[in-house]
Amino acid sequence: MTDMPVGERQQVAPPSDTTGILGWARKNLFSSWGNGLTTIVLVVAMVWILSGFLEWALFTANFTATTGSECRGGGACWALIREKFRYIFFGSFPYEQHWRPLFAVISMLAMLVLSADRRMWNWRLLVIWGVGSFITFLLMFGQLHIPLSLMLFVALAGGTIGLAMRSAVADPIERSAYYALIVIGLVGLGLRFSGVLPSWSLAIAPLSYVETSLWGGLPVTLILATYGLLFAFPYGILLALGRRSNLPLVKGLCVGFIELIRGVPLISLLIMASVMLPLFLPSGTTIDKFLRAQVAVILFAGAYIAEVIRGGLQSLPKGQFEAADAMGLNYPQKTLLIILPQALRVVIPPLINTFIGFFKDTSLVLIIGIFDFLNTANQALVDPNWAGFPGEVYLFAAFVYFIFCFSMSRYSKYLEVELNKGMRR
Repeated sequence: MTDMPVGERQQVAPPSDTTGILGWARKNLFSSWGNGLTTIVLVVAMVWILSGFLEWALFTANFTATTGSECRGGGACWALIREKFRYIFFGSFPYEQHWRPLFAVISMLAMLVLSADRRMWNWRLLVIWGVGSFITFLLMFGQLHIPLSLMLFVALAGGTIGLAMRSAVADPIERSAYYALIVIGLVGLGLRFSGVLPSWSLAIAPLSYVETSLWGGLPVTLILATYGLLFAFPYGILLALGRRSNLPLVKGLCVGFIELIRGVPLISLLIMASVMLPLFLPSGTTIDKFLRAQVAVILFAGAYIAEVIRGGLQSLPKGQFEAADAMGLNYPQKTLLIILPQALRVVIPPLINTFIGFFKDTSLVLIIGIFDFLNTANQALVDPNWAGFPGEVYLFAAFVYFIFCFSMSRYSKYLEVELNKGMRR
């Protein structure tokens, strides 16, 4: 039997009704009579609602009115936002110096955008946050006084962290530098608290001073959320590690603190920080109200972050811990290089969910007289010339919150995919 010649096989395209937009709609929207009817009803309802909203928000809206009375009887009064947007964004900050909180917001956004780039996840990230934070608070305060105690503490913390992470791979010169920072920090703080060193501070005062009681709007929201979560994250990691410790005293203290903080609402912590804390301080000692609110947010966020990270630690197989021990790594190296990267990768979705929640919870600081973005937007309605248009103000505030929260959500999705490439099959 002879083989018959085989010609070229012709590639036949799939049916047009199974691919593209038409195929997707047929599969997901019109796969049955019931689904098709539901789709048609929902589309009609959405078109009806959207047409009414566009009619109110765009086609009959007023963008040029000078008072609220000129807006009445028509559509949306977006002229209110045009008239009050500077107060909504910057609160009671001196009007002629609104450029300062504007550039402070730009500085914080630049830090966050650069931090989202994985190529910056090294020593450059410390430089970015150090320079960006300095610029942000110099613009907001106008004057900074950096005490000697803070500089010595930074030297001690930098030397300790650097030695813990780099002791196994650092050359003798680098290791000596870490030891020098630790010695300088310890000796300096000892001499400072004993009264030998004076209470010297480095003064930087290029602008007029603006106290925190005049801060408001978007800068307050970003500072409370950004720096609250920035300090709460490592603090929450320590709490999570302490809760899993084999030392009964450390574990008991961490468990008690976490359950205590998570068992009370954030408002109660803010009231404690604003009203009760000054009662326990020595006479004549005061702590800025904004700083007290920031500490309350850090404590509250840290307790929730600790429980999220503890879930990630519990998800790791025991073999990862044993493999790190077999490599001869000490506890800091094992935790920072082996355990935490895997645990944090697992809990990216709940972590970002926690971050989004606390970004919105900053509005609760109104209870102690601090006006964040939502509260300054609400205060814009106090003006009798523009009273009666809460819908426009709250829609605008919701749009701004949506931009930030949706950006965090999408970055979370991107980061989850990027960090789990090695786990996909």
